Amino acid sequence: MTEGPVIILVEPQLGENIGMVARAMANFGLSQLRLVNPRDGWPSDKARAAASKADHVIDGVVVFDTLEGAIADLGFIFATTARERDGFKAVRSPVTAARMLRARQASGQATGILFGRERFGLSNEEVGLADEIVTFPVDPSFASLNIAQAVLLMSYEWLKSGLQSETDTVFSGPEITPAPKEQLIGLLSHLEDALEARGYFRPTSKKPKMVDNLRAVLTRAGFATAEIKLLRGVVASLDYFSPKQPRGSGYPERKAKADKAARTGKAETDTGEGGHD
Repeated sequence: MTEGPVIILVEPQLGENIGMVARAMANFGLSQLRLVNPRDGWPSDKARAAASKADHVIDGVVVFDTLEGAIADLGFIFATTARERDGFKAVRSPVTAARMLRARQASGQATGILFGRERFGLSNEEVGLADEIVTFPVDPSFASLNIAQAVLLMSYEWLKSGLQSETDTVFSGPEITPAPKEQLIGLLSHLEDALEARGYFRPTSKKPKMVDNLRAVLTRAGFATAEIKLLRGVVASLDYFSPKQPRGSGYPERKAKADKAARTGKAETDTGEGGHD
């Protein structure tokens, strides 16, 4: 049994496209790639370069002269197409098709997905060799997908169908616990004091409404404790304020150093002037 469905490209034209298909497959855990009568032959340096180090897929490529030979050992096959076909084959969405492939794979059946030529896809005769059709929900006014895009979509759905939950991700962000309300209230008070000291609330008759708007904005975000600390640090750093010095004069320790430097400079000036007397 193969690992995942076999991807079969029928008469692909460009080595670059084959390489991008290999890369898309490797992104989502597929490795079995078969080519039917590639126009520019095989192997292809252009394909390997475009595969962006998906060398295991490129190295495992098998080339066939006919589609019949490429699918001979497979038990179930989907044909991809963007247009409606005559016939009696069931048509599935990528999500449904991937789940079907997953179930058949689990039962031990070898499966495959056919992709057609860059310019016009699969012929009706080639579609006829498949068991069912899979089509993509694209905009009808521009339904054309290149090979790599189509393979990427099916490879993605294949991988997703094997997840415990289809919403799983390979990594997640940090767990964020909302800060206690007292911390949020402290931030709001801190900000209000800073804005009051700088004359933000003008005219004063509108201050209650302005404060309400600020609180509505800042209580909606659900800040964590670390975020509250960050915001309070920002407010505190915007030219340290106090009610006695509403326009700010820097952090207290910086102001103390500045005052000391000013006093020292004045004393030296006074001494110099006394010497001339």
